[in-house]
Amino acid sequence: MSTAPDRTAPTWAVTLTTDPAAFLEQAGALLAADPVVTSVVATVTQRAAAEDAAGGPLPDHPRWWALVRDEADEAAAAGEAGGPGAVVGAAMRTAPFEPHPAYVLPMPEAAARALARSVHERGEHLGAVNGALPAARVVAEETAALVGGEVVVEEHLRLWELPGLDAVVDHDAPGRLRPAAPADVATCVAWWTAFAADAAEQGGRDGAHPMDLETEEGMARRIERGLVWLWESAQGEVVHLTAHTEAAYGVVRVGPVYTPREHRGHGYASAAVAQVTRRVLEAGDRACLFTDQANPTSNKIYAAIGYRVVAETANLLVR
Repeated sequence: MSTAPDRTAPTWAVTLTTDPAAFLEQAGALLAADPVVTSVVATVTQRAAAEDAAGGPLPDHPRWWALVRDEADEAAAAGEAGGPGAVVGAAMRTAPFEPHPAYVLPMPEAAARALARSVHERGEHLGAVNGALPAARVVAEETAALVGGEVVVEEHLRLWELPGLDAVVDHDAPGRLRPAAPADVATCVAWWTAFAADAAEQGGRDGAHPMDLETEEGMARRIERGLVWLWESAQGEVVHLTAHTEAAYGVVRVGPVYTPREHRGHGYASAAVAQVTRRVLEAGDRACLFTDQANPTSNKIYAAIGYRVVAETANLLVR
């Protein structure tokens, strides 16, 4: 006597692609459904797709995008020959630095475990997993279980969004905000690097995270696209930097935000972030940013400007 298959329990199908444009085509609805939470994957993938289209060289490190689908869709439940199931989660592995962490978006716990097993079966070891909680933690823990390792929290982050123009709390500081110019490239690179070092120190970590570094060529491109802003003091001295990403699915991510130590205590960061955020919102986009939970100063500043916590994320190591 045959038994009909159980169509009530989800069955997960994991597919990986090295084509960012193909990923965007298939994952677009998922990315657009919660564009603040998916901002990192969206911006990185859009940039990769643009670079590939321009004929840029392919990297020599792991670079892929993953989709997790629920195969128990309505067509299958009805016993019909349906198409692929609904996309319930996504991830990417694009970081150019060791241990090439994956970035994981929200998904059901069982789907996250299926993703970890699929990568393991490919013969890849995920030495680090970043992204939304709890999905990123599930992927890391499943990976650790498969290799006999353990999960260590490298950084615990908060994702914030400012809910609208009427929620922006402006802050005053002497001087003015202006866009960075080509002549500012060297200063911006130096401050970008200093931000990474300070962030590591404040978070109790050894050394700047490679993700937070930028080259002069990369900085020049950011400045050309109008993504870097500087605050000039009343005396005309550049004293602060605030940057942001290009919009992806209507969301702009603000950061990094950096004031050299000798210029702190004058409200430059609060004034600059408030003005940059206002510009983003006035352009019709949403504004979000990340903070390290270990840095109470930045968390306090952004809350005072009007940002509100919308998600918890983490950078996890698998050892």
